[in-house]
Amino acid sequence: MYINEMNLTFDSLSENESFARLAVASFCSNVVKDIESISDIKTAVSEAVTNAVVHAYDKKIGKITINCFLKEDEVKIEIIDNGIGIEDIDRAKEPFYTSKPDMERSGMGFTVMEGFVDKMIVESYKDKGTRVTLIKNISR
Repeated sequence: MYINEMNLTFDSLSENESFARLAVASFCSNVVKDIESISDIKTAVSEAVTNAVVHAYDKKIGKITINCFLKEDEVKIEIIDNGIGIEDIDRAKEPFYTSKPDMERSGMGFTVMEGFVDKMIVESYKDKGTRVTLIKNISR
């Protein structure tokens, strides 16, 4: 049972990455009390939103939705786009793999996300979009 929920939708513009990161951190701060966990959440959300901005809409502007759910002992964050999807999720999760080498991307987005949360789930469908679910266990 979730004790609180937030839903946020915004344009897939790079300048909205910091807004999304801070909005989620602010919302989570009611339950998450340690600075390190808030910092971890901010970093993971930043990477997920940046991935959606760079990859989802192929140089077009689309929508990114963040759903955030708080439990007593867990934060669950979904970052959702309705873009082109990820062709090969396993390959995309490999460190240093990038589908945009011409943009000098590091290919570390999913690796970074996984390092800052307890569980990451990536679901993606061609021409329908991607959902990245980040789960962070918390103690009060």
